[in-house]
Amino acid sequence: MLSAAQLLHGPAARRAMPSLRRQYEEYLLQRIEAYKNSLRRDELIGLGDEAVGELQSATADQFLLTEVLMQETVDKLITRRLRLPAYAKWRKQHAALRQAQREPVHWGISPGSVLVTLLPRLEQDDPVLVVGSGLQAETCLLAAYDTAVTFVDEDLGTVDQIEARMAGESLSGRFLAYVASLGEWLPSFPVANQLVVIDAGTLASLSYLRRHALLEHARAVTAPSGVHVLLPGDSGGVPEAYLSHYGDWIRESFPAERPGKAGRPVGMVLSRPPMEEPQVD
Repeated sequence: MLSAAQLLHGPAARRAMPSLRRQYEEYLLQRIEAYKNSLRRDELIGLGDEAVGELQSATADQFLLTEVLMQETVDKLITRRLRLPAYAKWRKQHAALRQAQREPVHWGISPGSVLVTLLPRLEQDDPVLVVGSGLQAETCLLAAYDTAVTFVDEDLGTVDQIEARMAGESLSGRFLAYVASLGEWLPSFPVANQLVVIDAGTLASLSYLRRHALLEHARAVTAPSGVHVLLPGDSGGVPEAYLSHYGDWIRESFPAERPGKAGRPVGMVLSRPPMEEPQVD
């Protein structure tokens, strides 16, 4: 993730995006795996039987039936069943779809959210943590910027819902979701997070001890100069109520309201001091 200064002065280079061909292959894999996960066990067995029959007809028993051949045949069957587009057609559709997904209004997010002001600073594969059920739309928006998003919430239904939504939008390639007892457990992270986005409404629902523990853990898994964004979420929490948990972190400021312009962005942005070392589980 770029700092505000890097964005202002123009960095030498951003991380390279994967090729369109690679993105297409990821798209196919996501849709195929999502379809497999939606099937009951007997339906999966039936799909396997269909693949065996197709292989035997195609090869006339000339080749040994291998696990690799079975996997490829099952994937081809699913591709036909879902009518997934060929690469040429997908390439024409992809740019327009991804551009739409990168617009906050596509997800019903107000342009006044402080998260919107940070979008130009995001880079591909930036590790991002999102905490709380009130930030599903924001999670989708961040994934559309090709970040590696981890979503955590206490409710299994919420986690299932966001997983299904991400799969349907073809955004699940770098996405993980966990059911977590907030304030007691968070998943391990291979690298420290560049951005952590927290639902202030979820914080308000926790006891003081669990809230304090959650914010302490979230700070610890954030990279030096990493950023925390606290948003009201669906329940209208008050981000500023938790400023005291951030000690020497730096609160980023935004222009005050001007005539004819949008008001001050909603939410709170805090940056971790650059000299601290990250603590990754």
